[in-house]
Amino acid sequence: MISKGCEQCAKGGKMVLFVYGYCDQRDCFYCPLGENRKNVTDVYANERKVESDEDVIAEAKRMSALGTSITGGEPQEAMAKTTRYLELLKDEFGEDHHTHLYTGITGGRENMRRLSEAGLDEIRFHPPVELWGDMHGTEWEDILYIAREEGLTPAFEIPGIRAEPEFLEFLDEGAAEFCNINEFEMSDGNYRRMQEEGFELQEDHMSAVEGSKDDALVSEMASHEKVYFCTSVFKDAAQHRNRLKRMAKNIRRAFDEVTDDGTLVYGKASVDADRFEALGVPEEFYTVKSEHVEIAWWLLEEMVEDGDLDEGEIVEQYPTVNGTVVERTPVA
Repeated sequence: MISKGCEQCAKGGKMVLFVYGYCDQRDCFYCPLGENRKNVTDVYANERKVESDEDVIAEAKRMSALGTSITGGEPQEAMAKTTRYLELLKDEFGEDHHTHLYTGITGGRENMRRLSEAGLDEIRFHPPVELWGDMHGTEWEDILYIAREEGLTPAFEIPGIRAEPEFLEFLDEGAAEFCNINEFEMSDGNYRRMQEEGFELQEDHMSAVEGSKDDALVSEMASHEKVYFCTSVFKDAAQHRNRLKRMAKNIRRAFDEVTDDGTLVYGKASVDADRFEALGVPEEFYTVKSEHVEIAWWLLEEMVEDGDLDEGEIVEQYPTVNGTVVERTPVA
């Protein structure tokens, strides 16, 4: 089963809104957060550091977001920011802008009410792994019913550490609407502690943990009609790539080429702009920067080949707000 939020994510249409990096005194060994996200009071919309409410809206528009996935820390200041962003997004984009929150605490009825009133659609709970199998009769069971009573769709989202039948029991009882299992991954933020716990990377894989797709996990859990197993490959090849494509489509200039990976390709030459005007290059094929000119990459190649320019380079970069360069190829 794929929820509406996951459908939008697969299309690359879900903006990721990170609100603080404190997690209610929990210190899970598998937490993937890196140094710039763990134990910080920062907010990020995708890769954009948020300095104002306008930054959140600008990033959503940059990617034509269909919805927003909210994750991050748990202090009350984070809750206040989360509810404000929810209201902001609903006011700007309307009720069709689907929102879900991933959280590692139960929160209580008042927080469920506040989130619902602010416009949250789904809430996905991530209980501590040491409680898996022993959650019935606890606050983790209670909050599922409370969230539904307050107008939210309650669900679980967990890492694929091991098969745990109790999650299926909550689904069959109607307490939780669905359960998402994310393939267990290593990152720069958790690599050392994961190894200390005996986990290793899959052979020939950049992040997936060995055994995260074992037979028990897949057959016992992912075969359930209300369980969705999200692989590392799918996250990279579909979710992330499609999000980049949406951004690239929105921000590309007339002469930028959008690749299958969602990156932008253009040419760059450190020459006076008068050179292009003298050669009769149409204005839509280049733009003048303070210290260089950016131009259609194929036109740059032709001009160097014809001797109109001595050299230049072809640049490939992400369409994200920071415009990280993927590759530079000299042309001479």
